[in-house]
Amino acid sequence: MSLSPLFQPGTFAALPGWREDDQLAAFEAFRRCAFQGLKKPYRSGSLGVVFDAFSECHEAARNVSPANRRQARAFFEEFFVPARVGAEPGLVTGFYEPEVEASPVPTSRHRVPLLARPSDLVDVDDSNRPQGMDSYLAFARATPDGLVDYFDRESIERGALAGRGLEIAWLADRVDAFFIHVQGAARLAMTDGRLLRVTYVAKTGQRFTGPGRVLADLGEIPLEEVTMQSIRAWFKAHPDRVDEILWRNRSYVFFREAPVDDPALGPIAAAKVPLVPGRSIAVDRLLHTFGTPFHIDAPALTAFGGEKFQRLMIAQDTGSAITGPARGDLFAGSGDAAGEIAGVVRHAATFHALLPKSLVSGANR
Repeated sequence: MSLSPLFQPGTFAALPGWREDDQLAAFEAFRRCAFQGLKKPYRSGSLGVVFDAFSECHEAARNVSPANRRQARAFFEEFFVPARVGAEPGLVTGFYEPEVEASPVPTSRHRVPLLARPSDLVDVDDSNRPQGMDSYLAFARATPDGLVDYFDRESIERGALAGRGLEIAWLADRVDAFFIHVQGAARLAMTDGRLLRVTYVAKTGQRFTGPGRVLADLGEIPLEEVTMQSIRAWFKAHPDRVDEILWRNRSYVFFREAPVDDPALGPIAAAKVPLVPGRSIAVDRLLHTFGTPFHIDAPALTAFGGEKFQRLMIAQDTGSAITGPARGDLFAGSGDAAGEIAGVVRHAATFHALLPKSLVSGANR
């Protein structure tokens, strides 16, 4: 696999904000990927950043512990070459782990369930996809007559899966539940005193349709004003139209329970390591390889603190809305404060991938 010409190698000296950043937290995130790669190699993205090229820097990361930002920066400069991704700026958005109250049983107040994976939900690929089934679908429903499209959001919320005992917990608000589906994880403050985490395990497979786009197309919110906060405000003002809008998104997400081992870290995501607030980024996993460091230059983004966002991130997650080589979702953390950050992030950004030197012709060894 050859390296894509989308990558334009440069120098660390030319990276905006590189020397001002504190790469120590990014190193710790990268190091977790280095250990995870020993258990199961990450799939190589189609842009040519093959997982095997990380072997030398992964081994080094597993055996060193930088004491400060200077040592962490020196590590990345020793093993990588920064390469701009594409000629035009890309786009970053934000995501977070919501924290909401939940009940282990339905009550007069808690009526909205989060569901575990149903037994008749089957993974689909080219080896078992029925003729005529949409090639986009990665899941299907097993029936006596074969595999068919799975129930969509409206069908499930109208009771298609009722009575199967799939309910993990019950929430008080449909909109909270929907945004947990969007984020793919949540911390649940249970009414019995427990702190429970739920994380994505599967979905029905239909294409994602965001409520922000729907409301913009309907003329309800100007597209440039669409944020999580503006969407929530619209739903609060129009409670009788919530289902009308949310059911436009046919995709429905299922969850599994997980512990909260370290409150400072986020959930274990697609790269099988916990997300690090402000240092983990979700990318298009078909194009990129998990564990790849990305220096993100988004000078208009200030929600994370500071005058501008120029920071090293590690690719540790993905998402159905994250498509394209210069497209990323920045993990803001857990709870309401993180949600306030994530909800307003939609900024132009220049992406520089840090490529292992073995992939770059002429790189100093």
